[in-house]
This record gives sequence, C-alpha cells and structure tokens, in this order.
Amino acid sequence: MTSLRNVAAIVEKEWRHYFGSPIAYVSLTVWALLFGIFFYFAFSFFLRESMMAAQQMEFGGGPKMSLNELLIRPVMHNMAVVALFLAPMLTMRLFAEEKRQGTIELLATAPLTDLQIVLGKFLAAAGLYGLMILAGLVDLALIWHYASTPPEWKPVLTGALALLLFGSCFLALGVFVSTLTRNQIVAGILSFCLFLGVWTLGWADDPGAGPVMKAIAYLGVTTHMEDMVKGVVDLKDVVFYLSFIAFGLFLAHQSVQSQRWRA
Repeated sequence: MTSLRNVAAIVEKEWRHYFGSPIAYVSLTVWALLFGIFFYFAFSFFLRESMMAAQQMEFGGGPKMSLNELLIRPVMHNMAVVALFLAPMLTMRLFAEEKRQGTIELLATAPLTDLQIVLGKFLAAAGLYGLMILAGLVDLALIWHYASTPPEWKPVLTGALALLLFGSCFLALGVFVSTLTRNQIVAGILSFCLFLGVWTLGWADDPGAGPVMKAIAYLGVTTHMEDMVKGVVDLKDVVFYLSFIAFGLFLAHQSVQSQRWRA
C-alpha cells in the first residue's frame, strides 16, 4: 500500500503541474478541436456517400454503408497522427524540468524508489492522455443520439483502447528521453524524432517482404492498431503494446538509476 501511495503522490504532483500550467489546457483543447474537425469532415463524407448509395438503390442496388468503416475508423487513425505530435508535449518536462530546477535531488532523497518515480510520472501523463481521448469521444456520442440506426459500440471502445495503448507507447519512450537531458525543448525534439522513427517501422509491412522486413514491420506501433479499430481485440496486439510500454519504462528506470549512482 505504501508503494501505491507513493506512486499516487507523484501522479498528483504531476497533475497539479499539468493543470497549473497551460500544458493540460492546450493539449485538451487541441485534441478536442482536431477530433471535432476530423469527425465533421468524415461525417460529411459519410452523408454524401449515403445519399449516393440511396440513389443507386432506387435503380437496383448500391453498396451498404458502414458508420464504423467510413466514420469511426478514419477518425481514430487521424487522431493517432495527432498523438504523435502531442505526446512529446506531455513528457518532455517530466524529468528534464526536475533537473533544470534542481528538484530531482529532492526526489532522489525522498522515501521513493526510482521505479515509483518513473511509474508515477508515466501514469500522470497517461492519465491526461486518457482524459484527452474521453474528451474526443463526446463527438462520437452524438451519433448514438441522432442516428436512426446507431453503429456498433464495440469498434468505438476498441478504437479508444487502441489509441490509449498506442499513445502510451510514445509516452513511455518520452519518459525515458526526458531522463537524458535537462532541457525540455531538446527532450521534446528527441522524443518526436524517436516516435517518428518507431512509426515508420510499420511502413516495412509488405506481403512480399522477407522475414527480416516482416520482423521490422512487426515492431511498428501502427500495424497493431488495424484490427482493434475494426472491433477485433487480438491478444498478440495487446501483449505487444504492453511489452513496448514496459520496455520504455525499463529504459527510463535504468537511466534514472544510473544517474543516481553517478551522482
């Protein structure tokens, strides 16, 4: 219980900083605004396609329109791109600012383990990111209120889960990068470059590729989203994301621990 209280104390401390500065408000506003924009254009496209399909049905048939395929799935994919840009903003100051202000020594001498510090800071960032996802889902809730035939709810939940796991991978790596420098801007730039590099691994996904390229493509975080945004949760995808997060936190823990010993 003491360990949980220590982690909760770090989470509370970081959330006070997030909401005591523009970081949380800017992140939530940008996320909700872009989610709304993507939702508007995807919904407009769906309405146009539905009207064309209805006209075709009058002459003998037309394609069956799917809200999940034409609306929810594209929005989730677009928000994954937004997460690529916003994740560095959530993590760049976590350790870098502590080092710049000299408060990292206070944490080092507090009755906290390095793992508790790393987990607390990661969970604080992941909690704010989860709040951003919930804010965006308000737009999708309008579909159930106004649609005569509501879409399936499962792809929405699994898509939100995919976004959460996907972004948490970046956050875990961002926590690690933040331990390497005392400059927030440097941490943010390095984090974005690292996230982009991990993103591009998925571009190697090709049915005709060799085993090496397939292994590289498997490490891409985007390739494991495809089934989840369709409403299918495969255990191997969940295990991949959790393993990726654990690896990022392991690197962060090792970095903090090595700096403590060097000090």
